[in-house]
Parts: sequence; C-alpha cells; structure tokens
Amino acid sequence: MNRRSLLASLALAAVPAWALPGDSVYQLDAKLTDQRGQPVRLDVGRGQPVLVSMFYTSCQFVCPMLIEAAQATQAALPANERQKVKVLLISFDPARDTPEKLAAMAKERGLDSSQWTLARTDPATVRKIAALLKFQYRALPDGEFNHSAELILLDGEGRVATRTTMLAGADERVVGAVRKQLALRQP
Repeated sequence: MNRRSLLASLALAAVPAWALPGDSVYQLDAKLTDQRGQPVRLDVGRGQPVLVSMFYTSCQFVCPMLIEAAQATQAALPANERQKVKVLLISFDPARDTPEKLAAMAKERGLDSSQWTLARTDPATVRKIAALLKFQYRALPDGEFNHSAELILLDGEGRVATRTTMLAGADERVVGAVRKQLALRQP
C-alpha cells in the first residue's frame, strides 16, 4: 500500500459513523460473518464502490445469475479499476447458509475473497438490511425463497448510486456508474 492510500485509509477510518450521509446504508451497525467465519461489518467496502445484493446458496435460478452479473460487471472494467470494486452478497437464509456453505459457494464459483464477501447475519438484521436496500424476499413452504433480483451499486459512503435488474451479462449503465464512482475517488 502506498503512502497516499495509507493516509486515505487512516483518514477514512478516523471519520466517525455519524459523519456518514443520512442516506447511507452504512448507518446500520450490522455485524456479519463472512465465508471465512470472520466478523465483518456492513461497511466492509467503505471508501470504494461496492456491488451488493442479497441471495441464498441453495438457490438454483436467480442467485447464480446475480453472481454472474456481478462477475460480468467486474470483467467489463479495466484490470486496474476491477481491483478497486468490492462485491458483498448477504444471505437472507442464515439458518442454512453457514460460513462453510458460503465458503463452498465462493470456491465453486471461483470468487476471489480479497474482492468478494459472502456474508450472513441474524434474521432480524437480514430484515433491516433488506429494508435499507429495498430488497424483498419471503420464505416459501418448500424452503425456497421468492425474492428480488437486483444488483445494487453503493458509492464509497454507502449510498445507493444505481441498481439494475438486468442479470444477463454486465449492465453498461452500472459499469458506467462504477467508473464514475472510481473517477470521483481519484486524488
């Protein structure tokens, strides 16, 4: 990490949570557990653009498409920009999505843990996060879920910059929004 990046990180870490914009999803003090079993916070990607969505590992249809859309969005960026974009997927099925299940999915999909965080939390916090993201889901009697299918871009301060329901490849509008967010972060 170069000196400028280190100073920027330290400055950002010194900003108290109350200094966040009022419309930041990072206002929620949500504690998550990632695919390595490590505690992480909802603002794990603070300071950089984050592609975020909600999912569950046993989904056979929409959730794999969400992952592929996030991968396609990253792949549409030049390599130097791709490294600066995080992906956060939060399970709305914490009863079944253990850290081990999340890790298995990350491995199966070839998701780089330095850029991808698959996380779980308690059911009450899942509901709060879903409400903040305007993400809808409900459990079905067979154990499956009916849910929204959106990829959401958060800016460095946790505000929703854009969202897409396009899951076939990269949505060029989202790619453009990511690039705009990265350009705003340039010194």
